[in-house]
Amino acid sequence: MKIRFVNPHNGSNMYAAPKFFRYASKISESLNFSANGALFPPLNLATLAALTPPEHDVVIDDGCLEPLDGSRPADLVAITAMTAQAPAAYELADKYRAQGIPVVLGGIHPSMLPDEAAEHADAVVLGEADRLWPDIVQDFANGKMKSRYHDPEPVDLAKIVPPRRDLFNPKGYVVVNSAQTTRGCPFNCNFCSVTTMSGVQYRFRPVDKVVEEVRSMGTRFIYFVDDNIIGIPKRAKELFKAFLPLKLNWASQVTINFARDRELMQLAKASGCHGVFIGFETFSNKSIRDAGKGVNRPDEYLRDIGRIHEAGIKIWGSFIFGFDNDGLDIFRETLDFIEKSKMEYAQFSLLTPLPGTALYRQFEDEQRILLRDWSKYDLGTIVFNHPLLSAKRLHFEKNHAWRRFYSFRSIFKRLGMPKTRGDLILWITNLAVNGALNYRWGKDYWTWKGEAPAVATIPIDTASHHPIKIGEEDRLVKLARSAP
Repeated sequence: MKIRFVNPHNGSNMYAAPKFFRYASKISESLNFSANGALFPPLNLATLAALTPPEHDVVIDDGCLEPLDGSRPADLVAITAMTAQAPAAYELADKYRAQGIPVVLGGIHPSMLPDEAAEHADAVVLGEADRLWPDIVQDFANGKMKSRYHDPEPVDLAKIVPPRRDLFNPKGYVVVNSAQTTRGCPFNCNFCSVTTMSGVQYRFRPVDKVVEEVRSMGTRFIYFVDDNIIGIPKRAKELFKAFLPLKLNWASQVTINFARDRELMQLAKASGCHGVFIGFETFSNKSIRDAGKGVNRPDEYLRDIGRIHEAGIKIWGSFIFGFDNDGLDIFRETLDFIEKSKMEYAQFSLLTPLPGTALYRQFEDEQRILLRDWSKYDLGTIVFNHPLLSAKRLHFEKNHAWRRFYSFRSIFKRLGMPKTRGDLILWITNLAVNGALNYRWGKDYWTWKGEAPAVATIPIDTASHHPIKIGEEDRLVKLARSAP
């Protein structure tokens, strides 16, 4: 059989190449931005491909790299979907089924809303599919495929197989080489679907299995896509010690308690850790408590960041706007602080009640959800009623945070003049994001999504509005900051 694995188009993909890179240096070219690109390849699909019996022909179609129209030949199609991808996934599934080609839907969104997904699929997979997939293929081959598959037990990571990386387009991704060493997270934030999907039981692969896979990849830079690679510090130290002879350069996601264990940071750096992604989320103590992320202590952020920098590790911070007690002050406070901390990278999103999360259930109970168009659940659109600020205002402030952080002034303030090749790469990657923002948003930067008038109207939460021409950033910010 020919089995086609599909990663649908993701409208929130920020990693298509900016114009900046079309004329950049050899260093920037080595970062692998392409005309159409994504940050990481879909490891989940490559893992299922590896689990497919060898007598079948498998291929991966990534809608983040090229348009997909549902016309490619297949005997069976398996489509994964996060919430923002769900409409694209359903559209492709409907097109394949209209041709008589059966479709299996899985991933986070179908797992959270299986009845909805079932309207567009012959079979829906809930949760992890590692143990289920060979049975699904066999059932299909025997004409006995079921409409619903669910494995209630967490997958034993000692038994998972390495993904079929040979199926990826190596020029399509900013970070080609990625791997997973753990699943789950010991924390249970109310806006996050990790524990709903992967369970509260934090699981990890045997260290020797990770090392074996890393060696087989034949590369020196790897991003470990774990949701929290240091969830159990003792195990993380064992892993990092095993990395020492491999001479790697690597990065991954951690929680802020990484900064509170000096030995852990030292081992990470010695093993080749170049940078860490950290969800700071907010500077509001109340919002942190409401989100259930007690490991974060906003009053200690500056000290924690200083410790990580002292260990020689770069930081990519993640911040969320739109918590219930967020007023206008939270935006300036956030930007001022992270510039003061000299954080190398940051990203800004809007609070999103993803299906399956405690936040989604809360907003459902409070009848605050305004939009059911899943394509808007892209972490950049407000889909619920905020008690203090309008959706347009939150959108504007989020965009302004991106543009201010990656402005030339901010880059120079945070990074100083480049003195080494590493400094130069930091500058180039920061400028790349600056270019990507211009490439993606252009004149729509100051406006609400879907509106691109010649004169942008920036709403103030009063009866008045101030028409401001595109590009008048300084005047715009002053007006916005002085508004009620």
